[in-house]
Amino acid sequence: MREILIERKLIAAVKKRGGICPKWVCPGCDGMPDRIVLLPEMKIGFVEVKAPSEQPRPLQLARHRVLQKLGFRVFVLDDPQQIGGILDEIQSA
Repeated sequence: MREILIERKLIAAVKKRGGICPKWVCPGCDGMPDRIVLLPEMKIGFVEVKAPSEQPRPLQLARHRVLQKLGFRVFVLDDPQQIGGILDEIQSA
């Protein structure tokens, strides 16, 4: 499955839960996660979408660590079956 298809499934699942999932474009700051997940009740998470079996690049992992140190949840999504669990984790925070 291609990355774009996984990304579309994530967007649809977030929308079903009453949230939005904008693309994160961060000029001058390469390596940031692909999507910001914003769910009701101020729940937020960041998702790096990858094709199956692909891994984040070292710069992406470094950006993930920075966000995590700030207290944010960061997920790597490479299988549509992970979406429900990721959204559950974001909502339970």
